Amino acid sequence: MIALWLALTACDFQLTQETEARAPETRLPPAAAGPAFWDVWGDGKAELDGYRLLIPRYGELRRGEAVQIWVTETFTAGQRVKSDGGHPDEFPVLKLNDVRHFQTGIYDYHVLTSVFQRLDGRDPLGRPTKVTLSVQEWCGHAWEEWVAGEGAYQRMRRSYFDGENDLDVRVEVPNDGQLADAGAFVARSLPAETPPGEVDWIASALDSRFAHEEPVWTRATWTRGPAEEVTVPAGTFQAVPVTVTPKIGVGTTWYVEEAPPRRIVKWTRPNGEVAELTGSIRAPYWEQNGEGFERMRADLGLGDPSWLTASPDPTPAGG
Repeated sequence: MIALWLALTACDFQLTQETEARAPETRLPPAAAGPAFWDVWGDGKAELDGYRLLIPRYGELRRGEAVQIWVTETFTAGQRVKSDGGHPDEFPVLKLNDVRHFQTGIYDYHVLTSVFQRLDGRDPLGRPTKVTLSVQEWCGHAWEEWVAGEGAYQRMRRSYFDGENDLDVRVEVPNDGQLADAGAFVARSLPAETPPGEVDWIASALDSRFAHEEPVWTRATWTRGPAEEVTVPAGTFQAVPVTVTPKIGVGTTWYVEEAPPRRIVKWTRPNGEVAELTGSIRAPYWEQNGEGFERMRADLGLGDPSWLTASPDPTPAGG
């Protein structure tokens, strides 16, 4: 292993060394996946969840669609990418790809956030090993990456927009720090449960992108309510509301299915954003890219013209 490390570049060597260092003491639970987790997530398939989406942009609520893809993968510490096997520094992760597509007048937005939570207990829940964001629209596109190191993230941003072109900075992390990009993991208790109370919190890459503001650490409070009946296009569920309320920025309430696998049935935000589950399946989607598999999109409730072409919605909360 030492020989392999010495063969890496200096940058990669530093990244590997930082990855191997354990996080300092924190009230956050370790993200350690046990047998109950692997009974669900070790089947070689992904959970695919479709949503109809209302999202604020340019002072109006926009109708669109979202898909969340949850799947376990093997990562490498040195490269911080999905492993094809044979690396001595591999570890398991749970990946969330959050895909969003919506119109803003004549043009459309395509957004992908990828979040990778380590599962071997080395990192606390809500402290992912890597986050990437890409946003494409007709004006241009932007890309951002957060890679975990020892007590900090290395943040890289590339953007088309003036004043936002190149950024490479180190972002220190408080002991109880969680990233908003990993909020859905915390809400679903994947793979552990964060007790109610306060944590340190930093806004998601997408929220920062849309606000054209640099993210800052703040305090946030997690709360859980009693289970309630929630009806969405996919059906009626008993769901537990899990809310994070930051002192700076916009919070989120996730309505999490009470029964396993504790899918996200719905989420709402004070700015008017709402997503409602339209369909959910488990499937090896990477093997289903041939002609004919388009029919599976209907199982996720995607492409519904009655939703996408409905009349515009009112102005979101807060303008």
